[in-house]
This record gives sequence, structure tokens and C-alpha cells, in this order.
Amino acid sequence: MNPLGAEWRKSMRSAQGNCVEVSYRADQGAILVRDTKAEGRGPVLTFTRSEWSAFVAGVNDGEFNLPD
Repeated sequence: MNPLGAEWRKSMRSAQGNCVEVSYRADQGAILVRDTKAEGRGPVLTFTRSEWSAFVAGVNDGEFNLPD
């Protein structure tokens, strides 16, 4: 199923069924993210390029790390 005409790629870091897929839609200037387990039937998060860049920077900076 490909409801948005997107070409989805699974994260290389996905394991044990905890997977996400991403797609870049140049025509919309959007990055799309979905849960692989939903098999195309679940919600899709949509990010602008600047939102996605801020999210990735936060991940790289440890902003979303759980406390020890």
C-alpha cells in the first residue's frame, strides 16, 4: 500500500519489529515518517525540511535520551 505515492525506506537502525520508514516528497518539500508495523494503514507524520533538520539535530545532541 502506498497511499501518498511515496517511496518508503526502512531505517537501517530498525530491529526486532521496532521499525520506522521515511520518505522524502520533493513535490511537497516534506519528509514523511510512519510505523512499519502498521503496514501502511497507520498515521503518517509530516515534517518540513527545517523541522526534520531540527529533529535530527536534537537526536544527535541527545535531547531525547532517557535519563539513566
